[in-house]
Amino acid sequence: MKSTLIVIGKTTDARFTALIQEYVDRISHYIPFNIEVIPELKNAKNLSIDQQKEREAELLQKQLQPGDYLVLLDEHGRERRSMDFAQWMQKRMASSPKRLVFVVGGPYGFAQQIHRMVNEEISLSQMTFSHQMIRLLFVEQIYRAMTILNNEPYHHE
Repeated sequence: MKSTLIVIGKTTDARFTALIQEYVDRISHYIPFNIEVIPELKNAKNLSIDQQKEREAELLQKQLQPGDYLVLLDEHGRERRSMDFAQWMQKRMASSPKRLVFVVGGPYGFAQQIHRMVNEEISLSQMTFSHQMIRLLFVEQIYRAMTILNNEPYHHE
């Protein structure tokens, strides 16, 4: 099973980029994993929030494939402890979707059409983080889940 993290807009801070890539490389030892970047909208300042979310939704839908198991990273999603997330990942991998696709939305979240088409929504915290930080936190959690599932000494409970 392939896993993909789709993000809107590139990571602009080189320090975040380096750390994110480090975790992507680590994850790739366990499962096929990649990050796909949807370019930021041009002239977004001239668009309403709803228009921005709709355009981002159109771009996101072009990245999706039939059979994808779609998971939004959204503040209203379900929170899980790291051990629970590892078990969740194991169940998703065992169910053999074509791709397990996680999505970090734009600055205003997701259009309703995207919320209606997802399989699940996950929240990393009730706190708000920058989109660059969420990318780093999430890839670290995927790596942590893989080490938990492989009984490796990264996670301490």
